[in-house]
Amino acid sequence: MTTLRGKRYGEVLLVTVGPDGPQATVYNTYPLNDCPDDLWSRLDADTLARQHDAVAALLNGPRYWLMDAIEKDMGADREIATFGGLDMYRQAVVTLSSMNPAPYVANTVARNAVFVFDAGQPVFELLDPEGGQWVMQTWSQIVDPALGYDDLPHLADRLTLPDGWSYRARTLAEPLRIDTSSQAAQVLQDDLTNSYSLVSG
Repeated sequence: MTTLRGKRYGEVLLVTVGPDGPQATVYNTYPLNDCPDDLWSRLDADTLARQHDAVAALLNGPRYWLMDAIEKDMGADREIATFGGLDMYRQAVVTLSSMNPAPYVANTVARNAVFVFDAGQPVFELLDPEGGQWVMQTWSQIVDPALGYDDLPHLADRLTLPDGWSYRARTLAEPLRIDTSSQAAQVLQDDLTNSYSLVSG
């Protein structure tokens, strides 16, 4: 199996407002392409929102996967949309905490997937004051275009963590599976827009 770790992608989120507040349908370039910068850099969020009758469009990328595999039943007829020449799969629906979610505030994501982090691989985690463990699932070059994989073990000095939160890097002694195949995932971002999933159970 080809590992996902380090693979580049980008997302377009089309935002609508329903009875429970704003939600976004998420489209992802992986594995259709590697989000080439010449196309990604030309995307315009306002134009995409108008073209797709959305309240807003959010551009989320470029990003890089940190899990080693994703287990997900994609079905035979996956929806593909094209944004500015970039083909993307429809992947998930996110219930947003607000139209402009703040760092370290969780959003609910219906993605029906299992994220697998292999034994012997490093993981990068946030620990919250209630004992919650949040594992980085993707790192981002949105805030810092130069942020790379080798920088991740040392982010504690760069993040503006809320009171009682901490950041750590560790090597897994056994595989870590974040199973949100039958329940919604809880996902948040740090102030560099790296994304983390809550480890339940």
